[in-house]
Formats: sequence, C-alpha cells, structure tokens
Amino acid sequence: MHVNKTAQTTLGLNIMTEDQLERLHHATLHILERVGVRVFEAESLSLLSSAGAKIDGNLVRIPPWMVQDALASAPKVVSLSTRDGKNAIVMEREKIYYGTGSEVPFTIDLDSGERRKVIKEDVCNNARLVDALENVDFLMSLGLISDVPVDASDVHQFEAMLLNSTKPILFTAYNRSGLKTIIEMAALAAGGRDKLQARPSLALYAEPTSPLLHSHEALQKLLTCAEEGIPLIYATTPMLGATAPVTVSGAAIVANAEILSGLVIHQLKVKGAPYVYGGGIPPMHMGTSICSYGGPERDLGCITLVRMSQYYRLPSFTTAGCTDAQVFDQQAGMEAGFNLVVAGMAGGNLIHNLGYMGVGMTSCFEHLLLCNEAVGAVKHLLRGVDVSDEALALDLIEKVGPGGHYLAEEHTMKHFRKELFFPQTLNRKNYDSWKLDGSKTFGQAANEKVKEILNEHKPASLQPEIKEQLKGVSLRRDREVS
Repeated sequence: MHVNKTAQTTLGLNIMTEDQLERLHHATLHILERVGVRVFEAESLSLLSSAGAKIDGNLVRIPPWMVQDALASAPKVVSLSTRDGKNAIVMEREKIYYGTGSEVPFTIDLDSGERRKVIKEDVCNNARLVDALENVDFLMSLGLISDVPVDASDVHQFEAMLLNSTKPILFTAYNRSGLKTIIEMAALAAGGRDKLQARPSLALYAEPTSPLLHSHEALQKLLTCAEEGIPLIYATTPMLGATAPVTVSGAAIVANAEILSGLVIHQLKVKGAPYVYGGGIPPMHMGTSICSYGGPERDLGCITLVRMSQYYRLPSFTTAGCTDAQVFDQQAGMEAGFNLVVAGMAGGNLIHNLGYMGVGMTSCFEHLLLCNEAVGAVKHLLRGVDVSDEALALDLIEKVGPGGHYLAEEHTMKHFRKELFFPQTLNRKNYDSWKLDGSKTFGQAANEKVKEILNEHKPASLQPEIKEQLKGVSLRRDREVS
C-alpha cells in the first residue's frame, strides 16, 4: 500500500513521499524505454543512436542507463550573475528566486487602463521596473513586441531587457540564429565570450512539445546552449486532459519523460553543461477549453515537478504570480497570492510569471507590483522562527515583567526592521488616515507607484559604445529576417 503521508519537519510543502517520487521515476523510465519520444533533429538522433538508444525513424526509445548517465553528469547547482558579473542566483535546494513572465501579446495600459498590444517601450519599462523592485530577482520580457519585425522581436526583447536592468535575464529565442545573436549581445555586455561563459547572466527558456515530442527548433537551441555553456531551462507544459492524462501523476510522467529525454540529448552533446529541470502541468478547463493559470490543480502539478527536480537534485524552474483574471481585480490578487506562497513553500528555484494575467495573454505592471509585495511576504514567512538566545529574549522578558511594554527597549530598536515586514504599497493605515490620504484602492496606489518608479529609477547604464553596438546588432537582425 502506498500512502500519501509524511512528517512535516520543516516549513515547506511535503506533498509527495520519496516512495511516490520513486514510483514516478520508474514509471518514466518505463515510458522512455517502451514508448519513447519523437525527435525531429538530425544531430540529436545521431547522438542518441551512437550512445545506444533504439532508433526507428524519428522515434527514439531510451534505456534507463542512459537516463542515469545524464542525471549523473548534469550539474546539481547552476548559478546566474548580474549583467556586471556579480553573484545573483544560486540554484540549489531550498533557495527560491522570483521573476516576471515572458512573451504575452497584450498589456494593460498604465494611463488608459485598456488592453492593447505590447510595444518595445513596454518591455523597456518592465525591465526598469524589475530593476527597481527589491523582491524580484530575475527578469523575463513580460511582452511580445509588436512594433518591430516579427522574426526579430526576440532579439529586440533581449536588447530592451539588457539595456534597462542589471538583473539576470531569462529569455526566449525563436531559432538557433536568433539565439546566437542574443549570445553575441550578452557577450558584448559581459566583456567577452569567455567572461560570459565563466559567469553567465542569462538562461534560455525552451520547450519540448507535449506529448513526447522534441521539435527541430527546440533541439537546435538545446544543442547550442550546451556548446556555448549557456544555462538551459527545458520547460514542459502538458495540459491535464488535453496533451497529457487528466490525472496529475499521469501528466507528471509525460512531463518528466520530456524533460529527462531532453537532458539525455543535452548531456550527450556536452557532459556537465548547465541544465534546469522545469515546467508546469496546467489544466485544460473542461468548461471553456482555456489553459488555466489560476487553479489549484495547476499548483499541484507545479509542486509535483518541483519535487521531482529535488528527487534528481537538479535545479528547478516553475511558475507563480499568474492569474486567469482579465483585469487587475480581487481574483487576480487571490490567485497570484495563493500560488506565490505555494511555489515558495515547495522550494522551486526559479519561479516565473509575476505580472501574468488573462490566461497567459496579458501583462499588468500594477499586478507585477502586487506580486513584488506578495513575494516579500513569502520570503519573510519562509525565514521561519529564530530561537537563538538573542531572539528568545528571556532577560528582557524578566526585566519588563508583567504589565510593562517593549516599545522603547534597545532590543526592539535593534531587531524590529528585520523581524517586521514593511510593504511599500499595501495599506497599513487606520481608516481615518486612509481617508485623509485619498481613500485609494490598492490598484490606484499601485498605478501611482509604478509611474513614480518609471519616472525616477535609473538603471546602471552600459558604456555608450556598448549600447550602440547592441542597437547595431538588433538592426542587423532586422535586415537578416526581412
């Protein structure tokens, strides 16, 4: 009998036992060996064939020992630096980092409140906002630029992020050519390809295709990242009941098979190349057919994949801060707040999608600001409780005694900034003070705060000649795709 019970010994979500994780692992090995995956890229097929996989056209069956070899060679810790080479992110167990989502076609306009297409200025503003928000650790574009050549928009998005923030960048690329252009740009900012490889400030987000397919484009990007030493996030998103079984465990087997088969190819190309285990398992809502970002079943799927990454001791990429709400309302706050806590307690390393709304189609800067506040609360919560002698304060309790107060005590002055959570925008005023301050809703206060940040925050700038070179690369890419 397999039971779903485990001891809660730390602040976290111990939803799955080691025994259950092992069952999922062995079930995945069974699928990879008996069912296989389809691989639509010639070099990947050659690597797999030479290593001992069974090849039938583009259908590849992978024996368990090949998976174990790939798991053994993959780094257990992957790090990202800031644009100027400072330590920023170390992906290892129990370290969590939050960042924005990626390519949505629409945004909520800060002035009109209307939904419109994303332009390049929006991605620049997102980067500047993230650069200023203390609880947001990394950057994704949060927009699909519409006012540049379509096939070069990935390069323009990267340029906009690179010029407007020093924080680590998670990016997408449409194909190998665009990826190489983006790596060229990152090397320019880093001071050379060798410096970029030594202290990467970026990671590529790429996806297999569910169920159990690896496209030509995805694998070319995977192989290029392995060659270049650029961390790769190979993230899968099979949908419950659509591109995967409707059960979370069945869908997790599909997802795990896609991620692990990608890892095998990646490690066959370059052993020890940095690879991040990633993805989620959203549901297809059976009433509307949308891919839902807001429901608890999505969170359960994310937790399952995070737990699998921990079972393999691989860095993980997951999702939170997202909502199905079409406007910045109570539903948006409820869903994002819930999944931000869940993802943090599960221990996912890279947690993206802050600012995501509208079933993954719309960005909202006020929502991103809310997520920043929520992440601050989550990080405060996950610190747990200090029971050192200093924190227990026995001498102080004895000194103050019954009926006294602690407000003027040195211990209070010394520790209150660390022990208490101070949000920047959430209301902490009483009713009368709130009325005197304009009776603002959080949405109104957030809109004002975002505009204040965008007006006042100036990210650290690259040298003028580097900025000109980067813009030149973007223009060259425009010509290449036109």
